[in-house]
Amino acid sequence: MQTITIIGAGMMGSALAFPARENGNDVRLVGTPLDREIIETCRETGRHPKFNKDFPAGIGYYQIEELETALRCADFIICGVSSFGVDWFRDEILPVLPEKVPVISVTKGLMDTPDGRLLTYPDLWQAKLDELGKHIPLCAIGGPCTSYELVAHDQTEVSFCGKDMDVLRRIKAAMATDYYHISLTTDVVGVESAVALKNGFALGIALTIGLNQKAFGMDSELHYNSQAAAFAEAVREMRKLLILQGAEDFNNLVLGAGDLYVTVYGGRTRLVGILLGRGLTIDEAKQELAGVTLESLVVAGRVARALRIKAQRGEADLKDYPLLLHIDEIITDGKPVNIPWEAFTFEQA
Repeated sequence: MQTITIIGAGMMGSALAFPARENGNDVRLVGTPLDREIIETCRETGRHPKFNKDFPAGIGYYQIEELETALRCADFIICGVSSFGVDWFRDEILPVLPEKVPVISVTKGLMDTPDGRLLTYPDLWQAKLDELGKHIPLCAIGGPCTSYELVAHDQTEVSFCGKDMDVLRRIKAAMATDYYHISLTTDVVGVESAVALKNGFALGIALTIGLNQKAFGMDSELHYNSQAAAFAEAVREMRKLLILQGAEDFNNLVLGAGDLYVTVYGGRTRLVGILLGRGLTIDEAKQELAGVTLESLVVAGRVARALRIKAQRGEADLKDYPLLLHIDEIITDGKPVNIPWEAFTFEQA
């Protein structure tokens, strides 16, 4: 049995309490300052307010003021914050975490820099640890997994990444179940880039669903040719971006494609893409989905911004990224949806 502290009571962090506790571990779920009502509901009902299934018995629930207690004797920590909590976790949580206790994160995203680099969140957190003079192994989780399907115990395959394979094996031993299957890799940049990039591209594929609803009616039959064409282009562009990022293991392209698939068929990114495809402006779509976290908009904008800087230095050709750049035009410049289909074609000698 291991002691596992999950910081962040969002849906994915909370969903990981299921395999963790079902393996007989001591599991402690800690809410962020924004999770107070969630933690109170969990204490009162034994269920996350957005799940339709009770937590396994025996999980402890803690408010953020009780973090010190929840961290006692922890074997590893799961960071369950959204991408909008990255700075909070860096500034408020990393300084109080115990030395040498591994952290594995479900937070997906990339941060762009003024010189056009795209940094993973473990990169950002490592810089803080270096500043603090602390040694904490940083790991991350990537792959096609939605929280509600993990709670339902649908068969799921993910990758745990980190620099220390022994640490990864120990965390896997605590988390793997007969429905939660885990690969291990030391290619942190590859995993983290792939699972972040898929968010922006999933929005691009979802545009086609809205376009077809606009053209043929809300109750018309589904059309898959356009979805498949956009999916193929998304994978092509993701491959080129992974090369730019210096990914070491192209199993992570497959991982990203799988994550792309599951994001297109469920979740918040699908919703905003469909609304845009139907003809709503980005501001109207945001208003329609008020209160919904839209990480896809953030990552698409950051990647496009970094690409333009790389292109100015001759390190990238913008013609290689027609789908991504059109997504950015829609969400950054407010342009209408007009997918550049012909730009997806190529000649292979």
